[in-house]
Amino acid sequence: MGILRTKYFGEMEQAEESGFHFPLGLPAFEGEKRFVPIELPGSEPLLFLQSAATPELCFLTFPILVVDPDYELALATEDRAAIGLEESGQPRIGEDVLALALLSVRDGFPVTANLMAPVVVNLKSGEGVQAVRHDARYSFEQPVHGAVQPC
Repeated sequence: MGILRTKYFGEMEQAEESGFHFPLGLPAFEGEKRFVPIELPGSEPLLFLQSAATPELCFLTFPILVVDPDYELALATEDRAAIGLEESGQPRIGEDVLALALLSVRDGFPVTANLMAPVVVNLKSGEGVQAVRHDARYSFEQPVHGAVQPC
């Protein structure tokens, strides 16, 4: 067991191998390679993605199907390869991959979810990528109605 230091949750015990590995990092955070998912009782379906290296860096997410139950993934070939998925066909959310929408919570503005660039994690390997779509089917500011209230 190791200690995960966080700004928002204090110190937490974590298995050394726990968490998700992002071989390419995340856009604007390319140096951040490992994130630990944190679920807080009573805050479901929120999932916090806490950086293992930077205590101040924590993303607020929802499973993408909470925001849009009909969401369709469109992972590029390079994204599938980066997380160890077959090159052909799209993975199934909940069976092959975990797909998360990053949330934006700002004072005075509605909560929005980024459906244009979901965080996608291979459920078998724990490898992840932020998969930026190459179409305009979804918005990076999809309103999330009644699902979350800012703290």
